[in-house]
Amino acid sequence: MAKNNRRINPAEIELKEKLVNLNRVAKVTKGGRTFSFAAIVVVGDGKGNVGHGLGKARDVQESIAKAIDDAKKHLIKVPIYKGTIPHEQKGKYGAGKVFIKPAADGTGVIAGGAMRAVLESAGVQNVLAKSMGSSNPHNVVKATIDALSKLRSPMEIAQERGISMEKLFQG
Repeated sequence: MAKNNRRINPAEIELKEKLVNLNRVAKVTKGGRTFSFAAIVVVGDGKGNVGHGLGKARDVQESIAKAIDDAKKHLIKVPIYKGTIPHEQKGKYGAGKVFIKPAADGTGVIAGGAMRAVLESAGVQNVLAKSMGSSNPHNVVKATIDALSKLRSPMEIAQERGISMEKLFQG
């Protein structure tokens, strides 16, 4: 299955940032403890473009800024069909496994913390999601992005098979 690797120019779209996790890390030296911060940020325009990034620095604001810059470099396009995803999909990264499933109109985003941030940033309004395995936000975010990048729109599938959209939905 081909992954969705189409490049998106972040300058062309209006992106909203969402901080998923901020972790304080201590490095013990002979002079005492040195604290630094690791931030995971998800950016998206709410219209199918989403990306994630990691930033590390001695200062909170600087680590968030680095994470946002990193997220803008890793944008992917997500096919959204009638406010939900076109089909169910599994994603995996490390020990983090996720399962996303299309939902009827009015359901909302039923997902846990890190997954919710990614799905809302992508612009999905109705989806059922389950995170299995690792609850580490790093792995959950990357597994969710993996699942979203594997999604294919009905138009893509009809083109690949060389049939019309009507014929695709008839069976």
